[in-house]
Amino acid sequence: MSKFYARRLGLLAAFTGLMASLGLVNGPSASAALPTPVSAATARSYLASLSVASEDRTGYNRDLFPHWITVSGTCNTRETVLKRDGSNVVTDSSCAATSGSWYSPYDGATWSAASDVDIDHLVPLAEAWDSGADSWTTSRRQAFANDLTRPQLLAVTDNVNQAKGDQDPATWMPSRTAYHCTYVRAWVQVKYYYGLSVDSAEKSALQSHLASC
Repeated sequence: MSKFYARRLGLLAAFTGLMASLGLVNGPSASAALPTPVSAATARSYLASLSVASEDRTGYNRDLFPHWITVSGTCNTRETVLKRDGSNVVTDSSCAATSGSWYSPYDGATWSAASDVDIDHLVPLAEAWDSGADSWTTSRRQAFANDLTRPQLLAVTDNVNQAKGDQDPATWMPSRTAYHCTYVRAWVQVKYYYGLSVDSAEKSALQSHLASC
């Protein structure tokens, strides 16, 4: 091996190590299938156009958002996202994941059992209800709850998803700060696409995060 070639390999290895330390290779690549959110500039423009309204969860019922519908064959929405976001996912005849690896971009954890992974509605169903979905038809709520086109569904650590609950970015953000920009860009894109409102604290938090994207 020539000294020049060896030097190139050394530089490549160093660069790969740097990229990994920044969370740009290895683990995070498993979540790359999330539909890419709009740019920060576009998100800021979208956010400026959203209606601002107070929130009151009166009347919310999760059953009003039919979710995990059949997508293809025996695969429902949850199983589809597990296959999309995982690595080396193996499924059985009913489309249930029997093995694989899932990297959670919210907290940086990697799981080898599908039972340790939840599919997060990035904009929670209760949040959507209070932001305008209470006036939607059931079919539109179903489309929202199973949206694979917008950056709305994501495989993450189950207890992290449960801790998030129905909170918006004013009170909850992923512990992994490297994902904050992606998260708020996705949040605004989904709200904009569905014509949902934001409350004042939520808007302020989104503006603050987007300013540093």
